[in-house]
Amino acid sequence: MEPQARALSEEAMLAGLRDIRLPASAAGGAPAEMLAALAVGLALALLAGLALRAVTARRPVARGTGLRQAVAEAAALPDETRRLALLHLLRDHAPGRHAELRAALYRPGGLPDAATLERELLR
Repeated sequence: MEPQARALSEEAMLAGLRDIRLPASAAGGAPAEMLAALAVGLALALLAGLALRAVTARRPVARGTGLRQAVAEAAALPDETRRLALLHLLRDHAPGRHAELRAALYRPGGLPDAATLERELLR
């Protein structure tokens, strides 16, 4: 004798899905539901933050004509502004060398001249 299969109607199934909640007398009750909602919200915020970070990340310009053009454009700037622009380019294109210079930048006379920065960038 086969067990009788009970067929659920589509209406009964949808009615059962509409209100999937823990009963008020269940362990945790309303505080558990609030914590679950908070956890879902935090997870969504984390995903949104990661997506924003991926979209807004700095993308370095490839070495070559773009860098040479940027160095040439910086040559038209006043000396202080030129050195600052070259330091920004160095930070983007040679972060290791920029890290070596970073400590010296804050000492009196620690800012390298523009020609030195250009040589570092174009090598």
